[in-house]
Amino acid sequence: MKHASTRDLYDYWNDSRGTRLAPERAEIDPTDIRHVLADTFLLGSHPAGDLAVRLAGTRVCALFCRELKGEDFTGLFSHGSRGQIDDLIGIVRNELMATIAGVIAHTDDGSAAELELLLLPLRHHGRTDTRMIGVLAPVTPPYWLGSISVAALSLGSLRHTGLTDEPAGASPLPLPHRAGRLLHGFVVYDGGRR
Repeated sequence: MKHASTRDLYDYWNDSRGTRLAPERAEIDPTDIRHVLADTFLLGSHPAGDLAVRLAGTRVCALFCRELKGEDFTGLFSHGSRGQIDDLIGIVRNELMATIAGVIAHTDDGSAAELELLLLPLRHHGRTDTRMIGVLAPVTPPYWLGSISVAALSLGSLRHTGLTDEPAGASPLPLPHRAGRLLHGFVVYDGGRR
């Protein structure tokens, strides 16, 4: 993690979840993370299933020179990156894995800036697919921040947290009880069709 806001929010989230895979949304206290709020955003599901920005910090909004509340999160990315960001969101939602990604912010005048994106799952009323918290912060703040709007983001490198980041008491995902066979490096489980 390159940015201090990314490290601080991740550490707070990790402490808040304790032995669970993700903390409850109600457990996140903005006063505890006030020093990173400018780079932080909260995502929530629309009835259609898309994630929209529910809250965004001042520096996140300054990147786009506008308030982002209510905007489709995937829509902030270039067309070429939207499939990748949807996949990334699916991993965070379904596997409850924290994800860090390198992002390039592009402006219409050809300027660019390297950003760091952190996506963290949250539970909301017991569900894990409706809320996320994250950071979108420039590795080095560009001179144009707040005066030239980012036109699109493109996804670069990414990393998911691994087993070393699992909380001590978290139970692993259950493995299927039936035996599989190895085929070209993959375990194949027969599904009943012949």
